[in-house]
Amino acid sequence: MDVSTNVPEGLQVVDSYGPGRFRIASVVWSSCVIVTPEQTVEWPISRISDADSGSLRPVLNADPGIEVLLIGTGKKMERIPNDLRECIRAQGIGVDSMDTGAACRTYNVLLAEGRRVAAALMLV
Repeated sequence: MDVSTNVPEGLQVVDSYGPGRFRIASVVWSSCVIVTPEQTVEWPISRISDADSGSLRPVLNADPGIEVLLIGTGKKMERIPNDLRECIRAQGIGVDSMDTGAACRTYNVLLAEGRRVAAALMLV
């Protein structure tokens, strides 16, 4: 599904997503990914329970810092572990989990607004 919006050049916008893939800033990814305004990297997890602070290092160590982290949990929304949620919030980052499609769309809207947003996206 095409989810692109009008975003300034040079930022990592989610162009589209579909079964087993993402297209981000015109690059196709066939893995879970973490997207920040400046970069996209592989997110080495296979289920949301695998996520931990180590796997979210690109978000937690981003400079400049991230304000909001959206976690796309696949085809349907799943809750992230409470200890992970608290770890993220302790870094001063707001966090919300939702299905991956909603996370892609919300990420693009916040990016277009100039927000310091990141998305950790599981495949659908």
